[in-house]
Amino acid sequence: MKIHVYESAQAIGQAAAALFAAQVLAKPNSVLGLATGSTPVPTYREMARLYEQGAVDFSGVTTFNLDEYLGLERSHAQSYYHFMQENLFQHINVPQERIHVLKGTAPDPEQECLDYEEAIRAAGGIDLQILGIGNNGHIAFNEPDTVFSTQTRVVNLTESTIQANQRFFASADEVPRQAVSMGIGSIFRARRILLIATGEQKAGAVRAMIHGPVDPQCPASILQLHPDTVVLLDRGAARDL
Repeated sequence: MKIHVYESAQAIGQAAAALFAAQVLAKPNSVLGLATGSTPVPTYREMARLYEQGAVDFSGVTTFNLDEYLGLERSHAQSYYHFMQENLFQHINVPQERIHVLKGTAPDPEQECLDYEEAIRAAGGIDLQILGIGNNGHIAFNEPDTVFSTQTRVVNLTESTIQANQRFFASADEVPRQAVSMGIGSIFRARRILLIATGEQKAGAVRAMIHGPVDPQCPASILQLHPDTVVLLDRGAARDL
């Protein structure tokens, strides 16, 4: 892992966006893996700024998102499809037909997951994947487990994840109990991985990811074995290193 520590989330966003821009400039038809949540928002804002300034052209890019809540329509304000449109896709020029987000309302979720894996393979695999990390070391919706998951699948959300996400809903009762998510194996196949963590509440998970054993109880620890992972931290998240 290549680990870099920055003074602020904004500085991390600038560094991460520069990595995305460099990837697209070097390979205009890059396949980008994207994430939701508050962590990547500064990165997406900076990517939009770079596009507006004419520094990078995303018209040849294909994207795949990590996950989506099961049962939420794409028009729902808390769907990850809606999040991506609001925070990135409305501000850059990725063609809509090259944007891939799992469908939370697919009539056959298992088949949706199989089709998603095939779409990633058909696109040539993910060149650069951005990740956040949960307080318990989860990546995407891959929670601590006894084994590392392999491919995109339906997952049951843990109570801790439901509680963490309830701030986006009127109450915990409105948080979906299931999601569709890329698996650990799907993520690990990305040629390059960029993980961002900010805040002292992530310090324990970051330490376990970097210095702990490779253990499915900390799903992000598998990244120790990845050939090209970049970790961007603020001083809070890097506190225990």
